[in-house]
Amino acid sequence: MNLLKGKIAIVTGAGSGFGAQIANRYIENGAKVIIADINLEAATKVAAELGENAVAVRCDVTSSTEVAGAVKRCIEVFGAPDIVVNNAGYAYTTRPLLEVDEETFDRTFNVNVKSIYYMTQAVVPLMKERKSGVILNIGSTAGIRPRPGTVWYNASKGAVNLLSKAMAVELAADGIRVNAICPVIGATAMLENFLGAPDTPENRAKFIATIPLGRLSEPDDVAQVALFLASDNAEFLTGLELPVDGGRTI
Repeated sequence: MNLLKGKIAIVTGAGSGFGAQIANRYIENGAKVIIADINLEAATKVAAELGENAVAVRCDVTSSTEVAGAVKRCIEVFGAPDIVVNNAGYAYTTRPLLEVDEETFDRTFNVNVKSIYYMTQAVVPLMKERKSGVILNIGSTAGIRPRPGTVWYNASKGAVNLLSKAMAVELAADGIRVNAICPVIGATAMLENFLGAPDTPENRAKFIATIPLGRLSEPDDVAQVALFLASDNAEFLTGLELPVDGGRTI
């Protein structure tokens, strides 16, 4: 239970879902964590549940100022981050590609892709100084095996998956590891958007039928992988595009 003892982490979108559980597993394993979320109330609740090693920070990941502010707050309360998990994400309701307006397209790429650019600008110089660091980007199976109705979302997650590999190559000489975790659809707040229909047992069953292991992803499926990849047990792993998908992308 001490895989991350003494480590400092920032997790975006940590007010709920995958992010909250990643933060939980990190703290269980000895880390101190900044719970960054656009919903400060949700982030504060998670931080209160996790104890003194968790601090909530409001962070709109589409704002370079707020991302830099979250990193500054991390340095103030804990120190420079050893680990960053770019988990915050956005998905629009499934619809034909021509029905996605420009505002929705821009929000999809700003939250899912440009946010990683902002975080990289804020944390990589700190990691380069110490010649160590871990960056985990939450991609998606949508960027590996795309589905109709989510074309621009698929494209944004394809960008996350690929940029993670490119970052891994460029930053390896600085001792910085970068990996993409690619979950299949999970029972999160974005589920109905992915389904493109109400979240009913029948509609879930249709999608679950496409997953060989027969269920949706759970937050702890992603959190356990994020824990391993952030730990020294994964010190020789970088540039992965790792599906956490019950066999969906086979």
